[in-house]
Amino acid sequence: MTSRRWQDAFNAVLGLWMLASPTILQFAAAGSPAMRAAGILGLAIVVFAGIAIYMPKAWEEALNILLGVCLIASPWVLGYADQGMPTRNAVIVGLLVTGLAVWAMVKDTAVQRWWHDRRLPH
Repeated sequence: MTSRRWQDAFNAVLGLWMLASPTILQFAAAGSPAMRAAGILGLAIVVFAGIAIYMPKAWEEALNILLGVCLIASPWVLGYADQGMPTRNAVIVGLLVTGLAVWAMVKDTAVQRWWHDRRLPH
């Protein structure tokens, strides 16, 4: 990516929220799948959003898209979908992370150039 995007900073904040959400939303049962997912995926989102802030490239956005999708799927994959608050939290934050990463990627001039070059007949 050629320039820094506000979406990356917002994704970093969302990752920090995921790290804090088990305590704030009171689903921090030691070792629970919801808590582990929030911690691991939240930390990964913070790390890759931070990398995207300082080294803006499309691959960081692709990783955040993947992490957002993993967060959306985590309640069903890890078996805590019957817990309302952690499930809503994971799905909403996952949708936001995914949407912001897609938005940042679409706005990237290198990606736009690549897409333009692939769509025009030669």
